[in-house]
Amino acid sequence: MTTAPKNQASAGAIISSSISEVDADAWNTLLDSDYPFLQHDFLLALEQHDCLEPWGWQPVVFQLYDEDDELIGACISYIKTNSYGEFVFDWAWADAYQRNGLDYYPKLVTAIPFTPARGNRLLSKANDMGIKHQLIKLVTSFCEQQQLSSSHFLFCDDDDISALRDADMLLRHDYQFHWRNHNYRSFDDFLATLKSKRRKNIRRERRLVTEADIQTEIIAGTALTETQWQQLYDFYQLTFLRKSGTATFTLDFFRAMAHRIRAAFAYHDSRTVAGAILYEGNHTLYGRHWGCYDHYENLHFELCYYSGIEYCIANELDVFEPGAQGEHKIWRGFLPVKTQSAHWIAHPQFRDAITDFLQRENSAMNDYGEQLLTSSPYAQQT
Repeated sequence: MTTAPKNQASAGAIISSSISEVDADAWNTLLDSDYPFLQHDFLLALEQHDCLEPWGWQPVVFQLYDEDDELIGACISYIKTNSYGEFVFDWAWADAYQRNGLDYYPKLVTAIPFTPARGNRLLSKANDMGIKHQLIKLVTSFCEQQQLSSSHFLFCDDDDISALRDADMLLRHDYQFHWRNHNYRSFDDFLATLKSKRRKNIRRERRLVTEADIQTEIIAGTALTETQWQQLYDFYQLTFLRKSGTATFTLDFFRAMAHRIRAAFAYHDSRTVAGAILYEGNHTLYGRHWGCYDHYENLHFELCYYSGIEYCIANELDVFEPGAQGEHKIWRGFLPVKTQSAHWIAHPQFRDAITDFLQRENSAMNDYGEQLLTSSPYAQQT
């Protein structure tokens, strides 16, 4: 596997192979404080608790310092030998390389492992676009020096996409479904903004859960008992086992992030029957993983959507992002939001081919986004 150079400095630039080599306070100063997945402790926990290298994520930390040795720009990327856990799918690109006798892997990915949540990828002091441009050049030069096939920036915010567009990156987009809190006073207040059909459907789904004598609650990670931690992790693993997937986060990782985690539990007949893992930022709730021992009608909607909405209303959070994909979310109050990625391809002919593919895909995605908006459950545009 390609190895990231350690502490290689050039004109104020340093490339490290671990986030532990970067001062935590200096790193976090560059961040949007509402986004938990780029906090130094989150990235460090991934490294320290076996969530990365067993699954092919090798950290590369790019840093820019000024003449006073202050960190003014940074991004964390990963050298990868597969495309697992990215949620922006390029398996077809890898297959095309293989069919033509070329290596698509290793590649470089600038993203949060196993976490399809939009956020800043190019960190810069005062959100300076010039610094972002320097970071892009540093990342691209690294890929050229290491002879990597490509570089991918996934789930970027708008400012980063603007800088990546300036660098002539290939742009790609998709959609997720997010709920926004319009200063609702209660869940019924939220329901009142929906069309009658959708309002009745949600009430019916919640009523069936209640009639099945199922209760739910959300508990802060710092308040979980050892038994509850084990139950939560069992539910997390269960869904992967049923789908022939791999549970990549470890229990020790989740414990390390207890201050950010909220555990949603469902109870029936005096036993815990389902659980979901959420993360809380200063203004946003992020839904992630869920599992259930048996099938209970509508329990997934209750635990993963409606309980989260109620939590946001009660705690005055602005946004609830319940995870990737799922058009059914739109009927339950979650509207489509564009997610964006940017791609650098080293091979000239494949860059041309992928450019052509993305032009056609992006046109189709624009049509898809317009179609989604026609399915809004709200009585008036929110």
